[in-house]
Amino acid sequence: MYFAFRRFLTLPSNQRSWRAGFLNRANVRPWLALALSLLVSLAVWHWAENILVPANTAEALAKGIPIGNNSDLYPRWLGAREALLHHRDPYGADVTREIQTGFFGRPLDPSKPSDPPFQESFVYPLYVVFLMAPTVTLRFGTVQHIFRWLLLFVTGCSVPLWMYAIGFRLRPLLTITAIVLVLSSFPAVVEFHMENLAALALFFLAAGAAAAVHNWLVLSGFLLALATVKPDISGLVVLWFLLWSMARWRDRKRLICSFAATMAVLVVAAEAVSPHWIPRFLRAVREYPTYGADLSVVQLFLPSFVAKLVIAALVCALCAVCWHWRKAAPGSEDFAWALAWVSAVTMGILPKVAAYNQPVLIPALLVLLAQRQTIWKAGSIPRSLAKAVVACQSWQWITAIILSLCSLLMSATRLRPAAMVPEYTLFSLSAFTLLTVIAVTYSRWRASDPTQAPAVIARDSPSSVVT
Repeated sequence: MYFAFRRFLTLPSNQRSWRAGFLNRANVRPWLALALSLLVSLAVWHWAENILVPANTAEALAKGIPIGNNSDLYPRWLGAREALLHHRDPYGADVTREIQTGFFGRPLDPSKPSDPPFQESFVYPLYVVFLMAPTVTLRFGTVQHIFRWLLLFVTGCSVPLWMYAIGFRLRPLLTITAIVLVLSSFPAVVEFHMENLAALALFFLAAGAAAAVHNWLVLSGFLLALATVKPDISGLVVLWFLLWSMARWRDRKRLICSFAATMAVLVVAAEAVSPHWIPRFLRAVREYPTYGADLSVVQLFLPSFVAKLVIAALVCALCAVCWHWRKAAPGSEDFAWALAWVSAVTMGILPKVAAYNQPVLIPALLVLLAQRQTIWKAGSIPRSLAKAVVACQSWQWITAIILSLCSLLMSATRLRPAAMVPEYTLFSLSAFTLLTVIAVTYSRWRASDPTQAPAVIARDSPSSVVT
């Protein structure tokens, strides 16, 4: 290193400055990006822990809303414990009452206007108990602490897995930066505090997609089957992979066979734990919209009748594009855009706008980032929509930073009226992501030559490697 430094000093000044600029661009910029992402993360988590959570708690106490463990993991854990250890029906009214006692601190009373109109119950496929089985003999406080960090960890791990699945390659430092930024988002904060199994299901989807691209089709089918513990967010992605596999049955049949075998084992094993569980599960699913479902993102922004038409159109469009790309090579641009479509449409039509579901957008956002040059050339509408996506996410980070800085100068109590400001663009992000995916796809199809084969996102192409 000493001799290299001496050689650098003996270079002519013009070459020395050029090489210094090169070193700055190649080496300093990734470190700078990582440092900025860590600062963003520190600010977001400071805002969440010192401003947002106390503000939400104070509001609930002021309204007389019951507060218990407030963990979405609790219904799954208690249902698994009762099914495996005490052979009780986790879908039964008695277990539901115990779940409410733990979640809210007491059973809900319909006569009290301050009590939430929704209830907490075991509305999962019964085979989720096998994922929870190692924890059923532990105290729930211990389980909750373990899962908080586990779910945050798998959320971060899903980022490089999705990158691999869509053929998007970043330098290691920039990959770490992307992970830090994902873990600095409001959905990550909500996941940490509510411990919903959405993060685990999305990790299984990401790992299954990466395994399919790596041609580990048996492992892919196994992981996709595990992801069905959350069928609402995994359903469309799983259906896409089954269609993709059937399109080239000779080469990809192992994925379908592995998926079918794993599902058969899970369903039969669950039947052994609690016979005839499927009708009870379906009844719980039918009852769920009466107390637990929300409006979808589409329904948030459109009148009810128009929203239903748009949702039907989105499903039809999704079927059309997936059919068009069903033979796409793994890791190709078409394969990546299919994943973007499936994830964006899932978030758009999902009748549950909870923030912990929003990481399903990660593959769509990564595809938009990988295809930024294509978007830039696609026209003013795709460019404007992509800028809106960036603005929505930047709003969350910038406002959280501002509130965190303000908390150093004034008490968090005075900042409570503004505690929710970073969340204002949360659902707009989902809407603009969906619109951007649609607009760029339309632009690509208009500009493409149908006689050309789909282009693969090369490892060292300008659109896939960020320096």
